[in-house]
Amino acid sequence: MKRLLLFVTVILPFLAKAQTADQQKAWMEYMTPGHVHEMLAKSDGAWTFEMTYWMSPTAPPSNTTGTTENKMVLGGRYQESVHKSQMEGMPFEGHGLLGYDNAKKIFQNTWVDNMGTGIMTMEGKWDDATKSITLTGTSYDCMAGKDVNVKEVFKMIDDDHHTMEMYMPTADNKEFKNMEIKFTRKK
Repeated sequence: MKRLLLFVTVILPFLAKAQTADQQKAWMEYMTPGHVHEMLAKSDGAWTFEMTYWMSPTAPPSNTTGTTENKMVLGGRYQESVHKSQMEGMPFEGHGLLGYDNAKKIFQNTWVDNMGTGIMTMEGKWDDATKSITLTGTSYDCMAGKDVNVKEVFKMIDDDHHTMEMYMPTADNKEFKNMEIKFTRKK
């Protein structure tokens, strides 16, 4: 308890004063949501989706429908998404967290769901001409027994319609589209 009191009353105020004005300004710019975060917030709310997915390039497509709930969290810094549907006759739930790093000028995304135990991480940039974010990263492929490169293209068609395409490698390391989702805002 004495250590905590010492930290709070002596060390913490010293550290706060030790920052220069430039350092404080840089920190404020880094932590303050901006116009990109406002753009993300426009996607808050309830959505339905139609998903088509392929287990391999030669496999027939499977289809499902579901719901997505988006909401900005932590003071408008990140968008949390919760997706629910049925896949292969089983309940499916996935959670995404999308943010924009003010310093690096990139989007960062994490994904977890109940059909695995790993965390997929991706990052990418906004393309104003196509109104899309192309994210790349890695995900563990339990059938291949290793991490694989993944790509996701998220496109904002208009305020009420978005699409997402996901690409993964084949066994011979050629990219194929393994998922397409069409989102429609609930009215």
